[in-house]
This record gives sequence, C-alpha cells and structure tokens, in this order.
Amino acid sequence: MATRRRFARREDLGLTRAEFAVLRRLDAPRKIQDFLFGLKQNFEPNGDTCRPVREVLRTRSAHCIEGAMLAAAALWVHGEPPLLLDLRATRDYDHVVALFRRHGCWGAISKTNGVFLRWRDPVYRSLRELAMSYFHEYCNRREHKTLREYSVPYDLRRADPALWSSGAKHAWEVAETLDALRHFRLVGSRQLKEVTRRDPFERSTGALLQYRRPPSPPRRAGKHRK
Repeated sequence: MATRRRFARREDLGLTRAEFAVLRRLDAPRKIQDFLFGLKQNFEPNGDTCRPVREVLRTRSAHCIEGAMLAAAALWVHGEPPLLLDLRATRDYDHVVALFRRHGCWGAISKTNGVFLRWRDPVYRSLRELAMSYFHEYCNRREHKTLREYSVPYDLRRADPALWSSGAKHAWEVAETLDALRHFRLVGSRQLKEVTRRDPFERSTGALLQYRRPPSPPRRAGKHRK
C-alpha cells in the first residue's frame, strides 16, 4: 500500500531486518552512490528485467532503473523524498536517476556501467539544468547524441512498495509510469541540425566500462543458425 510517510520504516518497504539495515547505513547521497558503484552491472542475460529493491540487494547487481529505485528507497529511509527522473532518448535507451536536493540545488544518483551518465553533484538550479548536463555524452553506438527529453519527478511514495521494493516480480509498472509522465523537450529541431557526432577521442573514452560483460554461453548450432 502506498504511503506518504516522511521517513520510511522497515514495514513500509516490506524488507527484512538485514535488508533494511543496508539502507540504514546509506545515510548520505554519496554513500548511496558508492554503494551503487559497488554493485555489478545487470547485463540481463535471461531477458529484460526491472528488479525491485529486494532482488537488487540479493543479487548485488543492477542497471539504471533498478539502482535508481534502491537509491530512492535509501533516501526515503533517511527522510528525503524518493524521487525518480526519466531521461528520454531517441534511437537509444532511456536512463533513470534518483534525485536529491541540497541548498536548493538538484543532484542525481545514477547506476550506469559507462563513464558519462553517472553521479551529478547538487549544483543544478533546475531539473532542466541537471538533465542538460547529460546531453553531450548521451550517445548511442553510432555516436549520435540521443538525449531529447526529461520528465517531471516521480515520487515513489505514490506506488505500492510491494511492487518496487519487496516484490517478487519485476517492477514494470514503475517503468511504465515513468514513461507515461509529462516530459519536457531539451532541444529543438533547429538546434538538432547543429549537433555533431562524438569525435574519435570521445569514442575511445566512451568505450570504457566499469564491469566487463560476461561471455555468452555457447549455443548449439542448428540448421537455421550460421
């Protein structure tokens, strides 16, 4: 059941004492970010996932929205609103971050395997400023800059924690809700005509990964497989 309580209790999140203790230790945004850095990348070897907080803690792995939900839960435990922001891209994957504020400015906690779409210090006076800080490096495999929109913040207290915190199933409802939120355009059509591709040096930097993708298991050759 959704609750607007300021401080999340263990019962609100539906977690065990051991699971809740992990979040209790993450009492500052930077500690939350360091914890996410320590989680392995979820490469989804068995198909798309949107794991709730409990599964992230169990597997010690996550991708962006999974890490963002855990970060939001930790913020809520310590009396900060559990806010998510959706960054929408074209011909590329969206990215989701957890938001926090310090002295009236926004920062972001982010789980990513690459160099660029990571933590943002709380120095941005608006969500647009924060979202634009990701624009230049937000590129697809063809080196096109693909970030186009950002959403209004989504407060996870509006959703049932049984879906996104303690659930046994994937939290697709949260992902669908984020996609349906009002989004704001970052660049116009005239501006896009002036946007360049990433240069060769940037490409080499962008190829750096924190965690290497594990090799795929060998597949048995079939009559329709080359």
